[in-house]
Amino acid sequence: MQCAFRQARRKALALAAGLLWAAAASLSAHAEGIVAYSGPDREARLLEGARGEGSLTVYTSMRNHDMRELADAFERKYGVKVVFWRGNAQKVLQRTVSEAQAGRHEADVVQAPALVMQALHEEKLLQPLYSSNFAQLRPEALNDSGTWVAVRAYVYVQAYNTDKVSRDELPASYEDLLEPRWKGRLGAEAKAQEWFRTLLQQMGEEKGLALFRRIVAENGVSVRSGNSLLNNLVVSGEVPFALSVYNYMPEKSMSEGAPINYVALKPTIAYNDGIGVAAAARHPHAAALFVDFMLDEGMKLMKKQQHLTMHKQDDEVLERFDPVFIDAAAMLKDYDDWTVFYQDVIAGRPAQLPSEGEKGKQ
Repeated sequence: MQCAFRQARRKALALAAGLLWAAAASLSAHAEGIVAYSGPDREARLLEGARGEGSLTVYTSMRNHDMRELADAFERKYGVKVVFWRGNAQKVLQRTVSEAQAGRHEADVVQAPALVMQALHEEKLLQPLYSSNFAQLRPEALNDSGTWVAVRAYVYVQAYNTDKVSRDELPASYEDLLEPRWKGRLGAEAKAQEWFRTLLQQMGEEKGLALFRRIVAENGVSVRSGNSLLNNLVVSGEVPFALSVYNYMPEKSMSEGAPINYVALKPTIAYNDGIGVAAAARHPHAAALFVDFMLDEGMKLMKKQQHLTMHKQDDEVLERFDPVFIDAAAMLKDYDDWTVFYQDVIAGRPAQLPSEGEKGKQ
């Protein structure tokens, strides 16, 4: 996603200076008012306007089946049609930005990982957002942008093959991974820089860096591209112990009878994805109504779909992990530096902490 963020932001900067922003401003002047409206008749006004608009378009990174269920539930309740397009995080970002650059405003709502949402916010492609359902969310769901809100959480856990790793071998800390028995048994995802940055900051950057340099040098780490692939390699036994995968992956594999389980070493790191309304939404009432739905009934349905949501209903589950959430705004500022740094460290190449590089420039 590194190149996607860089290229998308470069395009978006061109937007702000050109024809797009003038068009977006005229299209969204009224939209911003209704999307951020907090009066007691909000739902009635949104519903009236949404039925007049008739439909909305959602760009999402959620699984097709899950979004279809959510869209169907919304349509049944409100009689407003939901059209959605699904792509991975990189494609959602690229399509949203490229269409805006071309003066096309297809997406009314964007639902994607936190870094995508924050990038769209910084390039003024989202608009101020309000929902009476904010009160039902965990505090970490809200952020300083005021244009997007987190809906789901992903906890980074350490997955292991139960045929290859016995329970009495399991590490109680990252330091335990220095033990010789882990030599040749560790695997890592190639682009887990968000996890790594947050983890090292919680450990203390110098201390954390020294620890991971030793783990790589003494026991080796097999680097694989993609969380799904890494999880599957744990299931097959090719990678006995993975340093970071999203919690729902081994949980799903376990429910299917696969020989996999996980631990959550401290400090435990979590990521989230969010939802927001496009700055130039063509169907602003329907878009705002859909966001309100997603933050209430939608979250209840997502829980049934086995997603970990940012609703207070999932407090007990998240408190069990007691995670530190990735700061999307901070991560985005030095995303490229941490991407290169993480890949160098995990491959055993010399690397300087990005924060040290910044000090050298001062």
